[in-house]
Amino acid sequence: MRIKQLLASPDLCHRLRELGLCEEQRIKLLLQDRSVVCQVCNVRLGLSGPLADSIWVEPLHPDQQAA
Repeated sequence: MRIKQLLASPDLCHRLRELGLCEEQRIKLLLQDRSVVCQVCNVRLGLSGPLADSIWVEPLHPDQQAA
């Protein structure tokens, strides 16, 4: 997946970007339940459900994933 938009408060968006969760960043969803675990920049991050809901993503087509 690729992050398209962050919809949290400005302070929270700034913190997410510091963690590598910024617009156009590719991420991999590892677990989705009440919380979410994703991999970004070879690091696994756990996010609360409400926080994950504030991160809009788009799926990548197979030919885009290798790039």
